[in-house]
Amino acid sequence: MSAIGKGMWAAVVLAAGMASMAAPTAHAQWDQGSIGCSSNDGRFTRCRTPWPASQLARQLSDTRCVYGQTWGNDRGSVWVDRGCRAIFEPARGGGWGGGWGGDRPGWGDDRPGWGDDSAQVRCDSNGGRRQYCPVDLGRGGRVRLVRRLSDSPCREGDTWGWDRRGVWVDDGCRGIFQIDRRW
Repeated sequence: MSAIGKGMWAAVVLAAGMASMAAPTAHAQWDQGSIGCSSNDGRFTRCRTPWPASQLARQLSDTRCVYGQTWGNDRGSVWVDRGCRAIFEPARGGGWGGGWGGDRPGWGDDRPGWGDDSAQVRCDSNGGRRQYCPVDLGRGGRVRLVRRLSDSPCREGDTWGWDRRGVWVDDGCRGIFQIDRRW
């Protein structure tokens, strides 16, 4: 083998060795990391994360941080709203959200699969006015009313509805809504 061939071979071996040594360090930082995310002046804020889903590690604000209402997950980010300020860490189990044992997404049932997420949100139309409750539905997500809390009727498309950004209520409708996200 020529001197150039030996030199190239040594460079390849050295690069492979360095790459194998660097990988565990990056993985350990990912598992043990945390980020802070703050809703300043009550505004919606999205913070990128190096992991797919987050869990609340420590609330920093006086305002309650309630999942699906004042904070939530999107793949690769966490969002906060209405004054929630907290420290977030990777969700347990890799953070892929609501899997059901060995089931897989796309099996034709309503249960979330790998990468899907489910939450409940309370949304109230006070004083008969339209109220928007922001929550990210992902791609192809859906919403259903699970419990009406008002004496006023809640009719989808009339006094309540949803789009990719969240749920809206109107004309006194108050309820608990099931948010089924699909990623």
